[in-house]
Amino acid sequence: MKLRFLLPVVALLSAVVVTPAAAAEADPVQAADACYTWNRTLSEGASGEDVRQLQIRVAGYPGYGAVLGIDGQFGPATKAAVTRFQQAYGLGADGIAGSATFTKIYALQDNDCTPINFTYDELNNCNSTWAGGNVSAATARANALVSMWKLQAMRHAMGDRPIDVNGGFRSVSCNNAVGGAAGSRHLYGDAVDLGAGPQGFCALAKQARNHGFNEILGPGYTGHNDHVHVAHKSSRFWSAPSCGI
Repeated sequence: MKLRFLLPVVALLSAVVVTPAAAAEADPVQAADACYTWNRTLSEGASGEDVRQLQIRVAGYPGYGAVLGIDGQFGPATKAAVTRFQQAYGLGADGIAGSATFTKIYALQDNDCTPINFTYDELNNCNSTWAGGNVSAATARANALVSMWKLQAMRHAMGDRPIDVNGGFRSVSCNNAVGGAAGSRHLYGDAVDLGAGPQGFCALAKQARNHGFNEILGPGYTGHNDHVHVAHKSSRFWSAPSCGI
């Protein structure tokens, strides 16, 4: 007798239950994030601060030799970067940033908006205030954050093996002390020096070409046989002759 009464109830419930996946697609925001929360689905044609925040997180997916602009405008390049990010993490790759994309980003970032595998301290062993460079402290930190997300993408592409960071931002005095070039990108906060780690210098230098670094210097380039230097600059300059670059 119990079975006869329960079966219709079960059937009724199964007809109205919304699966977690369906609920997530219906609402692009599942929970507030301690760093940054997106409140709408983003697609080509959108603009605003939420687009700019998305661009920072997908800056490491511009495609070979490209650099994604962080301008708050969701154009074709941003759509392509979002698509590559989605592909990298096994998501539906349509170039539209909705619940599944934001959920993955939330999982990848710490409360200070840095990616889970990199920290501000790693990228600054010179001046903890980020002052004294060629840009304001706020700009230097913002530049470093973009670099960290590029490195996070690079790390994932290389099998999620650790990437050793030897240094990043330098004040003018720190740069002079180590004999850095007067126009070094370290003074802007967007340069990072990498140790060989488990990947090796050449693998790092070659992989960096896919992740938004316009400046890549490595073995065979003067002063770079013991590290790989990656940075952002207005024009491309890659040189690691010992690695075929």
